[in-house]
Amino acid sequence: MSSASLLQRINNKETVIGVFGLGYVGLPLALCFAEANYKVIGFDTDPAKPKQLSQGQTYLKHINAERIQTAIKGNFSATCDYAKASQLDAIIICVPTPLNKYREPDLSYVTNTVSQLLPHLKAQQILSLESTSYPGTTEELVRPLIESKGFTIGEDYFLVYSPEREDPGNSSYTTKTIPKVCGGETPACLNAGVKLYESIIDTVVPVSSTKAAEMTKLLENIYRAVNIGLVNEMKIVADKMGINIHEVIDAAATKPFGFTKFTPGPGLGGHCIPIDPFYLTWKAREYGIHTRFIELAGDVNRAMPEWVVQKTTDALNEHGKAVKGSRILILGLAYKKNVSDSREAPAFEIIAKLKTKGANVDYSDPHIPLFPKKRDYIFNMQSIELTPGNLQQYDCAILVTDHDSFDCSIIARNSKLVIDTRNRLAHDAHIISA
Repeated sequence: MSSASLLQRINNKETVIGVFGLGYVGLPLALCFAEANYKVIGFDTDPAKPKQLSQGQTYLKHINAERIQTAIKGNFSATCDYAKASQLDAIIICVPTPLNKYREPDLSYVTNTVSQLLPHLKAQQILSLESTSYPGTTEELVRPLIESKGFTIGEDYFLVYSPEREDPGNSSYTTKTIPKVCGGETPACLNAGVKLYESIIDTVVPVSSTKAAEMTKLLENIYRAVNIGLVNEMKIVADKMGINIHEVIDAAATKPFGFTKFTPGPGLGGHCIPIDPFYLTWKAREYGIHTRFIELAGDVNRAMPEWVVQKTTDALNEHGKAVKGSRILILGLAYKKNVSDSREAPAFEIIAKLKTKGANVDYSDPHIPLFPKKRDYIFNMQSIELTPGNLQQYDCAILVTDHDSFDCSIIARNSKLVIDTRNRLAHDAHIISA
């Protein structure tokens, strides 16, 4: 049996698409397929998400409710019921792939999802894994599970890896316009994967294997992690020398070749850049390779929240205040500006370290009204409205996330002391760059 019938269904928009994991990656992808006139079923283990979507509500700030309402009235539905997977022709897995406490890959979400799908797999079906992982995940973990059902990959079942490239809050690029890398377990698998994604994505980039596609995703994020680690280290050196690193970076960026601008910050955040490099360092050990360069960048980046706390401590001392007993306001919990995504955000470690030192800490983030539940950080807090009167009540404000909604002039005028980790405020005696 060949892939002809699957390709024909894709071409005719007769394919029923199932997207597993309706978060920052899965939901935009599901909507994109629905808007291309496919029937789409979204699956999530959190019952709150299908319920909200079914009611036409959004839980992601960068996806408006009107878009969801249009999709729900059309050919999109959401559920927790895996039995509905028997209707699917295409399965796309967008579930989390975190690290455990030993900084080793936790692929339980992927394997559990595929295991639950096994009773519903059928011939002439395609499965695409989009969750970030180490090279070999698709071939070594997912493929044997599918083959356990008696399918022959590339003949009657088609398996691909296509890494997600979502950038929440970036209005310049959408799911449709970001080029999509795709690798298949066989040439027939690749052909089916390319046809599926070409129906909704402007540019699909085929590569020779699922391993190559998996490595592509890691290279993209390791490139960012290493360069951010470099400028973070440069920031520390420049600070000790009394040099403004941001002035230096802006000057270097005028060179029209050979330099790409990266900016320092309070630490890495998001699901990708703080985590993805360690998938490769873990897998590389299997080949007897120690990825020193990647791990060094990781060490630098993980140390940045402590750097911010030390700068805060020193600045308070200069103003005659101890950290213990000081009132400190964290400006921004999200890992990047203008989004509600707080995964791996450095603000949480900064808050925890300040509390350990005896500080009284609050936060303000218009995108995150209540302190989210975190595995390592459990604080009963809610966002403080950013007003002149509220700012004046604190001994120090730390700008961690530079949301556009933050009025920098109000922050500068009404704060006794500001630690600016994003280079957003004009330099002044009470504004310290960190």
